[in-house]
Amino acid sequence: MRLSMFNFLPYWLRGTLASLLVIANTFFWFPFLLFGTFFKIVIPIRFIQKLMTQLLITIANAWVSGNSFVLSLTQRINWVITGTDNLKKNDWYFVNSNHQSWTDIPIVQKVMNGKTPMLKFFLKQELIWVPVLGVCWWALDFPFMKRYSQQYLKKRPEMKGKDLETTRKACSKFKTTPVAVLNFLEGTRFTNKKHDKQQSPYTNLLKPKYGGAAFVLGSMGEKMHTMLDITIYYPDDTPGFWDLLCGKVKNIVVDVRKVNIPIALRGKDYSQDKVFKMEFQHWMETVWQEKDELLGQLKVKHAQISEASVSGALEQS
Repeated sequence: MRLSMFNFLPYWLRGTLASLLVIANTFFWFPFLLFGTFFKIVIPIRFIQKLMTQLLITIANAWVSGNSFVLSLTQRINWVITGTDNLKKNDWYFVNSNHQSWTDIPIVQKVMNGKTPMLKFFLKQELIWVPVLGVCWWALDFPFMKRYSQQYLKKRPEMKGKDLETTRKACSKFKTTPVAVLNFLEGTRFTNKKHDKQQSPYTNLLKPKYGGAAFVLGSMGEKMHTMLDITIYYPDDTPGFWDLLCGKVKNIVVDVRKVNIPIALRGKDYSQDKVFKMEFQHWMETVWQEKDELLGQLKVKHAQISEASVSGALEQS
């Protein structure tokens, strides 16, 4: 079957077809996922539970591969991917990425699938009610976090730190099986409005939120030695998820950089150790500044490529 075989279809039909194929792929693997989850719950034997966990991860990776195949069938994207060599499926990684769109997640999944352990990320508590996917995330031990506003915490100060306790509990499960923990440090999708409201010191990024990342490294320090710093850039425009399904995304740039996590920043308590807190923030600020500069370089580079393409087309005409 030739890749991009449905690329000739109009956008709306391509998007509809891609959506139906993704849904079909999800419902195909869903019974297998429930089967593994059932045995994982009802048989409290450590060996069986570990075996079922491996089975569930294999099923989830197959689901991701299916979704990536759907994209390759329905559209033609020019991928520029660098830095994915020499990654290991049996190691632990902290994965950090900038965040611009809901398309970021399937893109990171596609790029990392088969090269690292399964990606897991923290989800809002409300997402557990998403039909089918909510159950899948729960079965795969994705941590659900309930975030509290500052106003709520003033009224209920005893709830302060509950989200961090959830992080600790989730990380205790991550220690038994290799995992890649994905974190969007910005905490929300980048928009110019949010950037201006924050008065962010970075040109292309929002201010990073350190707590979640620091607690992951604090809990997983003896296992997690490497951070994969992913930078996603859309040369044409930041797309929505429907744009991706419709084939409107023509170019995607993904840069993966391996960064050694300093020993001094592993296995410490971010909430209690003030020296560690300052050192961690300083380290992340350096990483974030380099990412901001890389995004700026990518913008200039692809703007020049676009200008050259336009000039060449004008000359030929």
